[in-house]
This record gives sequence, structure tokens and C-alpha cells, in this order.
Amino acid sequence: MTYAVQPPPVTTLPVSGTEETFPVSRVYCVGRNYAEHAVEMGHDPDREPPFFFAKPADAVVPNGGTLPFPSATEDLHHEIELVVALGEGGADLTASAALTKVFGYAVGLDMTRRDLQAEAKKAGRPWDMAKGFDRSAPMSAICPVSAIGHPERGSIWLRVNDELRQQGDLRQQIWKVPETIAFLSTLVELRPGDLIMTGTPKGVGPVRRGDQLVGHIDGVGDLKVGYRA
Repeated sequence: MTYAVQPPPVTTLPVSGTEETFPVSRVYCVGRNYAEHAVEMGHDPDREPPFFFAKPADAVVPNGGTLPFPSATEDLHHEIELVVALGEGGADLTASAALTKVFGYAVGLDMTRRDLQAEAKKAGRPWDMAKGFDRSAPMSAICPVSAIGHPERGSIWLRVNDELRQQGDLRQQIWKVPETIAFLSTLVELRPGDLIMTGTPKGVGPVRRGDQLVGHIDGVGDLKVGYRA
């Protein structure tokens, strides 16, 4: 096959404990999946149907880097999240079948240009550029299910310059991982390589130039990323 232009490189993440890499297909994100975060964002925390937005695959960047501060924002926010990595796809999945499609889990950050998001919401416009910008999804290596099982509870937290900003427990998720996968599979046919970011606990807040972020999820791993001064 001859391409008209050079095809983009495949975005990958390392797989913990192996020499393998995980090819990223698409990145879906669940909005407001922890009740206290829903409240802090001014919304009703009742168990409404989940909603999703997306980031491009190449928004994913691996653990441990120092990133340029994003353009077009003065209000960058952190959102620490459990990431589900799918090894198999499917459509119209049941919740009981959903976990059989999971390859592993990772720690991720849904970085958000909150000022752009607020402007878009006020104008009734999509907020893709608030969420799907370059390097907006730092992630740790993927831990295979064969090594850690399926985490249903455990501490999730984020520190910025050693200050604890976000803290919660995976059991506080409104929609659990199997339900989230199953619901998403009614909207799109899922593929191997898809990532699902499962929402963030309370405490989202600003990130400044020069800040160092450290995130953790019990049983899954750690994530470290910094921003250039």
C-alpha cells in the first residue's frame, strides 16, 4: 500500500512486567462518575445515565515526563482517574460479559483547560478543545488483569508539589467498570486497544507552570508528570 502522506505513529503504553507495549485505539472518558465531584462541579450526584467524551489517541503520553504547559489556557486543571484498557471489543455487551474484555488497568490524568470548558458550556458549544488537546492524557504503564485482577476498591489520590489535592476510593464510583463498559458498548462498537477513563474524585484544581504531579491508585500503580516552568 502506498500512502499519500506519512501515516502517524501508533500511540503505545508499556505493559508492566513485560517487554510488550499496548497499542492505543481510542480514548473514551466518563463524566462526573464520583458523587462528590459532581457536586463540586455544580451538578446533581444522583445516578443519572453515564455520559462520555473522547480524547484523541495521541493525547496519551507515558509516565514520567516533563510536559510543556498547554497553549490557550490560564486555568489548567488536574483530574486523576482509573483507566481501563480493553483487550477485546464488542457491541451491546452485558455487564457480566464486560470484564472479560478488559486487558488491564492504569493510572491516568484527564487534564482539562477549565476556562475553555466554561466558555464552551456558557455558549452551549462542544468542549472538545477543553479536553482533547495535545498531551492531555498522561498515563502510567498498564497492569494486566492477570497480575492484579479487577480493582473494585482502593485509594485513589493526587498530590501537586506534595500537597494532597484529590483523594477518594474506587468504590465511590457511581457507575462501576462493568456497567460503564456495557453502557458505552451500546453507543459504539468497542475495539481492542480502546481506553476508558472512569471519572475523577473530588478535589480537582489548578496546575501551574513548574508544578509536579504524583498520582496513585492502590493495586494499580503510580503516575508522575511535571510541567515546564
